[in-house]
Amino acid sequence: MLEDVQARPDTRGVALEEVGIKGLRYPVLVADGQGAKRETVATAVLSVSLAPDVKGAHLSRFVEVLHGSRDQLTLESALRLADDLRHRMGSPSAQIHFTFPYFLEREAPVTRAPAYVEYTCGLSASSDPRGAEVTLTVDVPVTSVCPCSKAISDRGAHNQRGHISIEVKPSSLETDLWFDELIEIAETAASSPVYALLKRPDERYVTMAGYDNPVFVEDMARNVCLVLDTSSRVAAYRLQVVNDESIHNHAAYAAVSWKSSKGA
Repeated sequence: MLEDVQARPDTRGVALEEVGIKGLRYPVLVADGQGAKRETVATAVLSVSLAPDVKGAHLSRFVEVLHGSRDQLTLESALRLADDLRHRMGSPSAQIHFTFPYFLEREAPVTRAPAYVEYTCGLSASSDPRGAEVTLTVDVPVTSVCPCSKAISDRGAHNQRGHISIEVKPSSLETDLWFDELIEIAETAASSPVYALLKRPDERYVTMAGYDNPVFVEDMARNVCLVLDTSSRVAAYRLQVVNDESIHNHAAYAAVSWKSSKGA
């Protein structure tokens, strides 16, 4: 028999909040908003808390649990994975976090030419005897036109690429709230979405549509808040909007920390 060194007792009396593996890239199937599955590669962080008398965690078990749950990531399966880790490790708590590219097919606004746009999404879950928590995260590229530039210029207005990041705690595991809807909320809050494929008529349309809908980072943040505040499927959220300014040597940003959608 080979000795299990990690099972030795520890006498230093120091508990650890998180012990596990980080930066593991693994193929997974993620549920989408249309009732199907999308194959992608997730970067995973899997951890458990460690009691003060336990020397270490068995890292191989993290991969074993992940492999058994990779066939469809949903809110419920993410929570089950965290529960499985906690019980398999005999730990007080467990946490998981996945970040992955999520592709949606978008049509160009005039020619309807289809192409896939990549969004960075995340799914997290934690489990302990007091309860469980699940969160969804999206990072959405957008375009914004500066209202100030438009107002003071004789011709044109400067615009820039921005990113709207939204993290949401759903009010229920049974909710149909998913990445697709959060992405749409972010894109609607901006001057224009970002497209992978634009023909000349599409580029003309997008340029003029953005010019007709100028927004600051403050506007985009507030636009997102107004939608999330009225959703019964959102328990709480936080968000950040960052613009890589095209005529300044800095980025502009606006943020809202964790906020109950009910205003509590």
